[in-house]
Amino acid sequence: MAEADDAIPLFEINPALDRAALSGQFARNRRLQIRDLLTSRSANELYAILSRATEWGLSWQAGNTPAEHIRPSDMAQRSTEERQSVGRQLMQAMQGNDYGFAYSAYPMVDAYKEGWHPGHPLELLLEHINDQPFLDLMREVTGIAELAKADGQATLYGNGNFLSRHNDSHVAEGWRIAYVLNLTRQEWRPDWGGYLVFYDDDGDIIEGFRPRFNALNIFAVPQWHSVTYVPNFSPMGRYAVTGWLRDRI
Repeated sequence: MAEADDAIPLFEINPALDRAALSGQFARNRRLQIRDLLTSRSANELYAILSRATEWGLSWQAGNTPAEHIRPSDMAQRSTEERQSVGRQLMQAMQGNDYGFAYSAYPMVDAYKEGWHPGHPLELLLEHINDQPFLDLMREVTGIAELAKADGQATLYGNGNFLSRHNDSHVAEGWRIAYVLNLTRQEWRPDWGGYLVFYDDDGDIIEGFRPRFNALNIFAVPQWHSVTYVPNFSPMGRYAVTGWLRDRI
């Protein structure tokens, strides 16, 4: 699961993408699902990395509590009461009108900067999504020539995970496009949740994207959206790489 021997490219963009057609589709609603973004060998390699070679921690936020990422080693050191407190805070937030989320994650930027796992394939992936082939594709499809940088995290939405409705209005940080590259290989049943859904101002769902393997969802921000709750009967998690494309370094 590495690119060093050139056996399997880690992030090989599908050369058959119809970029002009994708650009036209994006222009209509400012959101789009690009299916078969990568070649099959690259997509399968990324799935293998996420499913077998990634150390997952917990990312969560409840209401005004600052967002937190807990590494697996730190979670093991927390008491039962501390871990149960996370669940209580999330339940309280979601029973009211507060914002909240909980999912497994590997923050690629933090891991890269802090040297969590030097040489890990996700370090190379972060370099790929900041390289010209991907940025040029995104500029061409979105029509935003100013896109200059991408951040990213690996995510895993398992049983009980969700991301509540919000709009990503971080203009001051240069956020222009949000992206979700889905990498769950198995066929995803709609009842298993994990959909990226979009809302109008009245809270009605106006569109939703199924978690399809090797499909890149992109949308201009701000837009109201969420990731729907993954119920306990879902037999698998939703693997993805997510982040934002920015117009400044």
